[in-house]
Amino acid sequence: MSGASTHKTHAHPLRVVRSFLDAAMSDDGGRPSQAAGSPDSQHDSKRFLDPPLDSSKPSKLSRSITEGEAGAEEAKDRVEEGREIMSQNSRIQRYLVAVEYIGTRFSGSQKQPTCRTVVGVLEEAFHKFVGQPVSIFCSSRTDAGVHALSNVCHVDVERISKRKPGEVLPPHEPGVVRRAVNHFLQKNEGDIMVIDVRCVPANFHARFKALERTYHYRILYGPEPLSTFDKERAWHVSEELDIPAMKKACSILVGCHDFSSFRAAGCQANSPIRTLDELNVTEVFPSLYFPSISERTEMESLNGHHSNTSELESFTECSNVSHMSVGKCNAETGQEFGQRSRHRCYVITARARSFLYHQVRLMVGALKSVGTGDLTFSDVERILNAKTITAASPMAPACGLYLGNVKYDFHEFS
Repeated sequence: MSGASTHKTHAHPLRVVRSFLDAAMSDDGGRPSQAAGSPDSQHDSKRFLDPPLDSSKPSKLSRSITEGEAGAEEAKDRVEEGREIMSQNSRIQRYLVAVEYIGTRFSGSQKQPTCRTVVGVLEEAFHKFVGQPVSIFCSSRTDAGVHALSNVCHVDVERISKRKPGEVLPPHEPGVVRRAVNHFLQKNEGDIMVIDVRCVPANFHARFKALERTYHYRILYGPEPLSTFDKERAWHVSEELDIPAMKKACSILVGCHDFSSFRAAGCQANSPIRTLDELNVTEVFPSLYFPSISERTEMESLNGHHSNTSELESFTECSNVSHMSVGKCNAETGQEFGQRSRHRCYVITARARSFLYHQVRLMVGALKSVGTGDLTFSDVERILNAKTITAASPMAPACGLYLGNVKYDFHEFS
C-alpha cells in the first residue's frame, strides 16, 4: 500500500501504529522485498487497512529504506509519530524478546504465507499464549538455513482476561512470557527457544534501536566427512587452511568501505557504504567436545587429579587445539576402534552496526579462498576496490552462519 488512501473515521490506535511500524521496516541486509501485488503484499494490505491520521502523508515508505542511512531517519520519525498514538493506550506492553534457533527447517526469519518461518512460528506461539493475534518485528532478518544464537524482536501484548473477555489485566512479567511462549514452541519442532524477555517502552524498536550486530561463521576442516551432529551446522572444508593469510586478509576489510563487491545482486540498500568494526578468524575447540583418555590424563595431571574448574578453563584457553590430535587419523593418534577423528574448527567473526545483503557470507567466501591459496592478500584488496559483485569469490553456504548477538543501550530508559 503506497500513497494516501481514504481513511476511516475511527481508526483503531493499535492498527494505525502497526501500519507505521510496518512502513518503517526494511531488510537489515537490503534484501529484495516482495513485489507489489504479490501474496505477501496482498496479505499485508489486509492486515493494515487503517491509514495514518494525516492522510496527506504516505502510509508506507519504500522497502529500500535501510537502517543507518538517511531514509531510516525519516522512518524513525514516522515510528515516533505512531508511538504517540500507541502511548495513549497504556494497556499495551511492549516486550523485547531474544530467541535462539536452528535455521535448517526455517525458510528464513520473515513471515511467509506458505512457508515455516521464525516470525510465523513465534507469532503462533504468542497467539496461543495471549489468546489474540500479535505482530513480531525482528532486529535482523536471517535467510533459510542461517542459525541464531540470539536474534531479537519486539512484540506488543495487551493482556485480556480469558475468563472475562474485555477485562484488561496488568501485563505479564517477562519470566512468565518466556516460560509460556517456550511451552508452546516446544510443542512445535523444538528448534527455536526464547532465551530472554524484558519490558521496554513503547518507542523501543528492536530494529532501529540496535547499535551493533555480531555474526559468527563456523568452518570445520578435515579430510573425513562431517559428523552427524555437525551436518548443516558448519561449512566443511577438506583443504588445509592458511590461517595467518586469512587473518591478514581480514585487515583489508575492517573499517569504512564501499562494500559493493560484497553485496548480493538485488540488494536494495540505499548505499553500499558500511563500517566493519571487527573481522577475525579464531581457532576453537569443536563443539560437542569430549576428551580422549590421553587428554583427560593430561588435564588431570595439570589439575593435580582434582576437578579444579578455574585451572581446567585456563588449560582449555591456553592449549593449542592442533596439539590435541584434531584432524589426524586414528593410526597417528592411537585412538580406539569406533572413535572418529576430530575436525579443526575455525570461527570467523564479523561485527558492525549493519550489514548489506549476504555481505558476511561473501566476505567469508573470499577469506576461505585466501586460506586455500586460490586468492592472495592483494586479490582481496583488488576485489574490494572493484566495487562490483562480479569480482567476488563464491559465497559461503548458509549452514555455517550464526547471528550471534544484537547490542542495545538500555541505559537511556533506566
